[in-house]
Amino acid sequence: MENIENLDKKVDDTVEGAVVSAKETVTSPLPKPPSLETKSPAGDLKNRLEWGEPALTIIDVRDRVAFNQGHIMGAVSMPIDKVAELAQASIQTKRDIYVYGDTDAVTAQAASELRNAGFINVAELEGGLVAWKEIGGPTEGTEEITHPGSDAYNVVSRLAHHRELQHQMEEQKQ
Repeated sequence: MENIENLDKKVDDTVEGAVVSAKETVTSPLPKPPSLETKSPAGDLKNRLEWGEPALTIIDVRDRVAFNQGHIMGAVSMPIDKVAELAQASIQTKRDIYVYGDTDAVTAQAASELRNAGFINVAELEGGLVAWKEIGGPTEGTEEITHPGSDAYNVVSRLAHHRELQHQMEEQKQ
């Protein structure tokens, strides 16, 4: 009888140990998307969009002509001289905002104005539209339209692409 009780205890301990080990190993079935930083590379924004995170706004502070010619797909145009005023009228202050302009200096100025207007989650998109195009981000406008690839809606392909981007970003940091 003692042998059976000892065997039951061993089985219970083994199962409990396996469950604890599995929980430690698999904390999340999918990697977490990048968080919002003050300065953000284009790859971080693209990753968030690929993960389907809708709670963000992309603001283009270039002039209207440049915006109409081409911009990040889904971006809204807000001229830099009115960016704070227009954003306050249409965007919640806690919403994640990515902003870009003609140069990183203009982008920084727009981000500063948004922060001074009470927006707390503002990221400056480093390299702007040029950096976005370099990583193959979708754009739209009168001069060009690039759509996501045919595999963009295939979860397996998106995860493989995301893993590849993460690997490339890690290599760049080293």
